[in-house]
Amino acid sequence: MASLDSLKTRRELTVGDKTYVYYSLKAAEEAGLKGISKLPNSMKVLLENLLRNEDGDTVGADDLKAIAAWLDNKGSTEHEISFRPARVLMQDFTGVPAVVDLAAMRDAMTQLGADPEKINPLNPVDLVIDHSVMVDYFGNAKAFASNVEREYERNMERYRFLRWGSSAFNNFRVVPPGTGICHQVNLEYLAQTVWTLEADGSTVAYPDTVVGTDSHTTMVNGLAVLGWGVGGIEAEAAMLGQPIPMLIPEVIGFKLTGALPDGATATDLVLTVTQMLRKKGVVGKFVEFHGPGLANLTLEDQATIANMAPEYGATCGFFPISKATIDYLAATGRDEDRVALVEAYAKEQGLWSSPEDPDPVFSDTLELELGSVVPSLAGPKRPQDRVLLTDAAAEFKTALANDFGKAESMAERYKVEGENFDIGNGDVVIAAITSCTNTSNPSVLIGAGLVAKKAVEKGLEVKPWVKTSLAPGSQVVTDYLKSAGLTKYLDALGFNLVGYGCTTCIGNSGPLPEPISEAVQKNDLVAVSVLSGNRNFEGRVNPDVRANYLASPPLVVAYALAGSMQIDLANDPIGEGKDGQPVYLKDIWPTTEEVTALQRKHVTNKMFATRYADVFKGDKSWQGIKVSGGQTYSWDMGSTYVQNPPYFQGMQMEPAPVTDVVEARILGVFGDSITTDHISPAGSIKASSPAGVYLRDHQVPTTEFNSYGARRGNHEVMMRGTFANIRIRNKITPDIEGGVTKHFPSGDVMAIYDAAMRYQGEGRPLVVFAGKEYGTGSSRDWAAKGTKLLGVRAVIAESFERIHRSNLVGMGVLPLQFLQEGWQKLGLTGEEIVTIRGLNELAPRRQLTVEMYRPSDGRIARFPVRCRIDTPTELEYFKNGGVLNYVLRNLASQG
Repeated sequence: MASLDSLKTRRELTVGDKTYVYYSLKAAEEAGLKGISKLPNSMKVLLENLLRNEDGDTVGADDLKAIAAWLDNKGSTEHEISFRPARVLMQDFTGVPAVVDLAAMRDAMTQLGADPEKINPLNPVDLVIDHSVMVDYFGNAKAFASNVEREYERNMERYRFLRWGSSAFNNFRVVPPGTGICHQVNLEYLAQTVWTLEADGSTVAYPDTVVGTDSHTTMVNGLAVLGWGVGGIEAEAAMLGQPIPMLIPEVIGFKLTGALPDGATATDLVLTVTQMLRKKGVVGKFVEFHGPGLANLTLEDQATIANMAPEYGATCGFFPISKATIDYLAATGRDEDRVALVEAYAKEQGLWSSPEDPDPVFSDTLELELGSVVPSLAGPKRPQDRVLLTDAAAEFKTALANDFGKAESMAERYKVEGENFDIGNGDVVIAAITSCTNTSNPSVLIGAGLVAKKAVEKGLEVKPWVKTSLAPGSQVVTDYLKSAGLTKYLDALGFNLVGYGCTTCIGNSGPLPEPISEAVQKNDLVAVSVLSGNRNFEGRVNPDVRANYLASPPLVVAYALAGSMQIDLANDPIGEGKDGQPVYLKDIWPTTEEVTALQRKHVTNKMFATRYADVFKGDKSWQGIKVSGGQTYSWDMGSTYVQNPPYFQGMQMEPAPVTDVVEARILGVFGDSITTDHISPAGSIKASSPAGVYLRDHQVPTTEFNSYGARRGNHEVMMRGTFANIRIRNKITPDIEGGVTKHFPSGDVMAIYDAAMRYQGEGRPLVVFAGKEYGTGSSRDWAAKGTKLLGVRAVIAESFERIHRSNLVGMGVLPLQFLQEGWQKLGLTGEEIVTIRGLNELAPRRQLTVEMYRPSDGRIARFPVRCRIDTPTELEYFKNGGVLNYVLRNLASQG
């Protein structure tokens, strides 16, 4: 639908021999939105989005004025707007359940007597299969082919379903397995910076914007594409034409000056930025980078910083359009007309950035001199816990003693059965060059190749207990490493290609060799992983690994050579050379000049053009998948991968009234920083867990369990996996690690899933208590879906991470935030009975009272909470039982 364009901002722009229609920010300023040229660039993108989509209903004149008023209130005044992204990005872990939901919605439309064809993406959707490859094979030339073959064996049901989806839905494309990581494919190929659409005989140009079902969608902010991660349910609504409700955000200006010193990497920079912004507190806010230091960063450096926005807590980490943007678009083989349009459009709209520009108006600011950045890691449990390389060994030993209780056994070594080596606490058992964060950046990968080259030339070898892997996010990486002559050196150290996908970063590290795994478990060792990823939460990387450190790819190689976190890489020898002399890190560390010279020579636009020419075609295995079914899916009741979810069963056109939560039981009481990995793990499935029992009952051998992430298309598995992380701790059962709780009034200790089912049988609603930053981490909609299906009506926490709060509302679960102190002051035992009234009179951010009664001593408590349904639109979602139910009813009622 064409915009009402009340400010008359529609204009034409001619670039070369093409003419485009656009909505002019300059014209908007002249028409009364005074001062908007001083807005941060990210806010200008939001304003253009509103100008272009003004319909008098979801977007009106008040919304346009609210953006102009931001210059005075700087985001402190709450005002909801409707954001319409140009497109949607998905990966397969989150994409499969999203397509399952769409298929289920088509069935529901049929049951409601409406047209199932109405369930079709209205915006372009790209799904990249990148989360399913596991590192089963490593350290040899056949590893890649073997892992791909195993991937297809494990995931054929899912892939057949996705192939059906790509043919059954409009505007839906699938990038096959073995191509790359969604964010790197987005950066290198899908993103255009300025999008175009044919409408009413004209070509409309506007900023490329995106939402993705992966929290690291923000990576493309480095290419000046505004976007962020949302839950799968919110993305599905966006696909079906539903705008995304959001509050006009605060925007934190992050000024960069100077240049990185020799020896420091983009990884060191992003870990520094992450630590600074976590300390600042930017949850729910935009961060926008600016300043003269941008001129000394490559576009890939910018993308590395933008990638970790979820780790520093921001909605996005935006970079403006600059010469670096244009150079990158051209260097990656984008169409010449598109590159010309991006530059002309940015300059015409006031979206172009130069080093000499005055600073925009920001809500708040902070600054970093790039010359102060030094080599760093982050760990052992959180991405924001930066450790200087010079302090890493000492700080790890402190953690080993204090956090892991190993003060007495720090130097002990233990025999590995059948091998001629031993292992001990702090040994690095996984060294993985992985993740979009770093493998999209040629500087750090060439740096890793040079470290490998110098190490091999000096006669160094990787320690025999280290599982090494190289999993780039793009096939282009293979081309330039080979062209630069570095592949053979990485191979010599065991960093052979294992796949093009997320692998270790998402938890698909594969099993450790059995003798090493047995030695770790038998001796209760604190084994370590070092990975070039963005997440290092407990229980995520590998079940045998308790300490995880994020590091640059060159440092990953260095730690593989050293073999232990207890070695001080800054001062101690990394190994002994073939001449018998000690070799130090400085002896094998490349200079910035060496890296830059190889990057300029060997990273070419021809590589990008060739690799992305047939990006949707896939290999013979993909092309050979047979697809059946029409506009609705033929569900296989025997499938353990894909099942019709119960969200829409018995759904009526009119939603039932919201009822109070009366006499609920407490399913779990959790501490601070409970991640979506804790709530809904993505990694391996234990045979003894409820999900493992279900799979065994369905004749699935343990060798074919795959991962929770791969089985997200089956709600039966995922319900059983909710709160099933092996490292989660429920304060109701404080002495037991893992997903267990105590059922009341029986006092029986059991798996959380089993307790939830028993409570459901008793007709009891459930609540969950939590601390600060509940739901931090991945944009994992199953963390909300599983919570809903277990029968949880409300989650009461000290604070919520942005995406998970939204996901809970999107599934019809009530997020409530303590107004005073948290649950610790309540002295909870888990036996309490909880009542929350007034839900039929809910309003956004309304104060409610929670009543609590403890049967054992008759104690009664009442405490105030804030309803964290933040906007009127979210309230409508909640009243409908969730956003998908809301969209379904709307579509079914239309003609």
